[in-house]
Amino acid sequence: MNLVKKIAATMCIALPALAYAGESVVKWHDFNDYRDVRASNQTKSSYHKSVAASFEKHMAKLAEQLPKDYKLNVEFTDLDLAGDVRYGGMDEIRVVKPIYFPRIKLDYSLTDNDGTVLSKDTDVELKDMGFMDKIKMGRDESFYYEKRLLTEWFGEQILPSLD
Repeated sequence: MNLVKKIAATMCIALPALAYAGESVVKWHDFNDYRDVRASNQTKSSYHKSVAASFEKHMAKLAEQLPKDYKLNVEFTDLDLAGDVRYGGMDEIRVVKPIYFPRIKLDYSLTDNDGTVLSKDTDVELKDMGFMDKIKMGRDESFYYEKRLLTEWFGEQILPSLD
């Protein structure tokens, strides 16, 4: 009997989580055309793959908050990562200072399970000129500042359009 109660409790907790299972689709332009996606100590191609994988994973995580079968299509039209790559000696490093704030330009559309467009915009420009002044929990994560920028945009622009 105790096992049955545990299974029932687990299902009660897990089922609401399954109600939210939106999806994201991310499109990229040529990374060489973006304002600043320069690699420091990696090859260009592996760094660009790392950026794409990290952003796509983050967008998928955000899309989990959408209702089932909703789709968020995001096209990154420009990207300027926080910091600036400095060349010197044998190593190249990305120096993060307040003057090198993150900027993202994107187009997006949010569709429901019937394919109806709920929200859409082009040339959305995200930037955070005070990015270093905020609490930095988890800042050791790759592309922390850019992900925080996307998370704030998602919470302010996408989630309210669900009402």
